[in-house]
Amino acid sequence: MVLVYVDDLIICGNNSAAILCFKEYLSKCFHMKDLGHLKYFLGVEVARNSSGIFLCQRKYELDIIQEVGLLGAQPVATPLEQNHQLGLATGRYIDQPDRYRRLVGRLIYLCFTRPELSYCVHTLSQFMQQPREEHWNAAIRIVRYLKGSPGQGILLKSTSDFQLHGWCDSDWAGCPLTRRSTTGWVVFLGHSPISWKTKKQHTVSRSSAEAEYRSMATTCCELKWLRSLLADLGISHKGPMHLHCDSQAALHIAKNPVFHERTKHIEVDCHFIRNEILQGTIQPSYVPTQEQLADILTKALGRHQFQTLLNKLGIRNPHAPP
Repeated sequence: MVLVYVDDLIICGNNSAAILCFKEYLSKCFHMKDLGHLKYFLGVEVARNSSGIFLCQRKYELDIIQEVGLLGAQPVATPLEQNHQLGLATGRYIDQPDRYRRLVGRLIYLCFTRPELSYCVHTLSQFMQQPREEHWNAAIRIVRYLKGSPGQGILLKSTSDFQLHGWCDSDWAGCPLTRRSTTGWVVFLGHSPISWKTKKQHTVSRSSAEAEYRSMATTCCELKWLRSLLADLGISHKGPMHLHCDSQAALHIAKNPVFHERTKHIEVDCHFIRNEILQGTIQPSYVPTQEQLADILTKALGRHQFQTLLNKLGIRNPHAPP
């Protein structure tokens, strides 16, 4: 398998001789420099041991902190203040919006190894055109959060059973301007997070059950795509993919074969989810709201809940003291 980005390549496989032969062939076709085992790729640092492969962007984070001038700042425990009202901010527009856009743009790329930043970066990216002082202060708070854990990243464990598990959640009518709901989902391969996203839904949901159900449909699509990707890599996924949701109403709609007046407006998603259940592709199950891992991707949480979910997500900081 070869991953190509412009003129950078990652070559991986199970046959060392085949990899060596392929690199020799490329060297004859192009001027190529072999950098050995993967350690650094497009700002992502890679370390491996018997426990698995650890991915982080420590140098990239430190560059962000230095550029903003917060190397000596006091760190904070959460990236975004709970119960924020950034959508209703009325402060004056900042004098240098380009600086705000550059900072948020760099934070977007940082979400590659920091799932817990997905919601706050999603929120700030909505104000790129005319950022206000409140938005700039919120962006600075994220940098102060990075100051407390610059080496944090994800561990792809070597003991993975190659089973996919999805967690989905939604914040019903969370946007104060449009009243559209926010979908958040994270997918695990074994016990390691491999895919996550925070996204505002395209339509206004008329109930929390509808918002949760649309979140289930989106996560189901991601699970199916990841299963096909694993198949391309020669990995066969055995059994149904588990989908965890904290809405009893949404789960009831998914499993109930009878349509009624209240679910006509989400009929397409209903058919999609139910078909996948009947085919044995996914197996939805209920999880309490306090244990919903995707909750960290849909809203700003308090310190205790944030740290609890962060630990359960499998986020690690090997540079932190034990």
